[in-house]
Order: sequence, then C-alpha cells, then structure tokens
Amino acid sequence: MRYASALFALALTVAAPAAAQTADPQLELLDRMTGHWVLRGVIAKKQTTHDIDVAWVLNKEYVQIHEVSREKDAQGRPAYDAIIYIAWNPKLGEYSCLWLDNTATWDFKATGIGHAKPAADRIALRFQDPDGGIDRTTFAYDRKAGSWSWTIDSESKGKTTRFADVKLTRE
Repeated sequence: MRYASALFALALTVAAPAAAQTADPQLELLDRMTGHWVLRGVIAKKQTTHDIDVAWVLNKEYVQIHEVSREKDAQGRPAYDAIIYIAWNPKLGEYSCLWLDNTATWDFKATGIGHAKPAADRIALRFQDPDGGIDRTTFAYDRKAGSWSWTIDSESKGKTTRFADVKLTRE
C-alpha cells in the first residue's frame, strides 16, 4: 500500500508540471519570433535591409518588434524605424497588433489596430486604412528553415497591391 501511495504521489508530482507546461501554440509561435533577425527583400518597390530585434515585454504579455532600416535619411538617422507590439488574447481567440513607425503620427483609433485569427505558423493581420482601404500584414514562420517571411498587401477600391515581400533570417 505504501508503495502504491508513493507511486501515486510521484505521478501527481510529474503530471502537474507537465500539464502546466502545455504550450499554447499561439504563444509558442510568438516565442519563435524572439531574437535578432536581418530582414531582406522588397518594400515599396525597393530592395532593403533592416535589423529586427524581438523580445517579450511587460511580463511576457506582448512581443515587441523593433525594426530599423540600415538605409539612412539626410540627417543620418534610420530611414525607417518602427516599434510593433503583438499580443495573443486567448479570451477573444485572436492576435492584436499596434504598429508605430516614423512615417506618420498615429492617432490610436481602434480601426488602426490589426487583428488576426490563429492559423498554423501564420499571423495574418488585417488593418483598416484611414482612407477606407485594408492593409494585410502576414507573418509566416517556416519551421524547416527556421525563418520568417513578411508580406504586406494593400487593398483599395477592389485592387490589391503588394507593398512588401521580405524574409527574416538569423545572423
């Protein structure tokens, strides 16, 4: 009997942490974004290279992406600089994204927050453009290569235009 009780206690001790460690696939996907990346590809019809640093912030509630272009403006500052926050909300079953950059001041209207339903290895965010169009930003993880691709498509008046098509690799 004592042996059975000891086995039961051991099983509970092992099972409880294993259950607590069951990973949320959406958080796991965000976790795969963390680290330093180099972005290369086409943005606004121009070849570009950016440095990307991604880290969990604010008690691991948000992933913060800091994107800085290697191209400089006339004052020697990065031509593009962005801070992007992505969060997973399990209650709503969706990702949300706030994208701030040096191209324009943001007024924080709700329509400017991107949203995405979960999909395997993809975060396909939909942003409402202030002019009534839709911007779709898709982050897609390639498990085999351990890399990410990002695309941005703008839709206006029924016409879709590819704005960005880039790949992120670790270096």
